[in-house]
Amino acid sequence: MIDLINHNQSNQLHIVGRLDKNTSGLVLLTNDSRWSEKLTSPVSKVEKHYTVTLKHKLSRDYVEAFDKGMYFGFENITTQPAKLEIVSDYQAKVILTEGKYHQIKRMFGRFRNPVVALHREKIGNIKLDESLNTGEWRTLSNEEVLNAT
Repeated sequence: MIDLINHNQSNQLHIVGRLDKNTSGLVLLTNDSRWSEKLTSPVSKVEKHYTVTLKHKLSRDYVEAFDKGMYFGFENITTQPAKLEIVSDYQAKVILTEGKYHQIKRMFGRFRNPVVALHREKIGNIKLDESLNTGEWRTLSNEEVLNAT
C-alpha cells in the first residue's frame, strides 16, 4: 500500500496499526516508531472508532457483552472492554482501545452475526478527512501529530 503513495519519503514510512481485509477507512503512515507505538499500544488506551454494518439485527445484549470484554480461548486472551452504540437495526458504532486480530469481526461472531462492512473513522484525535476520496491521502498538520492522543 505504501508503494501507492507519491511521497518523497515513502520508503521510510510504515503503517500505524492495520486494517483487516475488506475494511475501509482511516490509515495512518509515519516514519516515527515512537509515535506509532503510542497510538497502537493497548497501554496507551488510544481510542479507535469504527462504524460496523451487520447481516442480522442488533440487540441490547451486544452492548453489555462488548462492555465486559470477551474471552477468546484460542489465544487465551480477554479483550479490553469496548464501547458499542447501536445506530440502527443493522449498524453500530464501536470504540476499541486495542486491536486484536480481527477483533471486531470476532466479537460480533460470538453472536453469529457476520460483519458486512467495517469502516474506521478515527484514531485518537485524528479523524478521517471525509473530503478525501478512496485512495487519496494528505499530510497531517503539526497540531494533529502533536495532539493525536
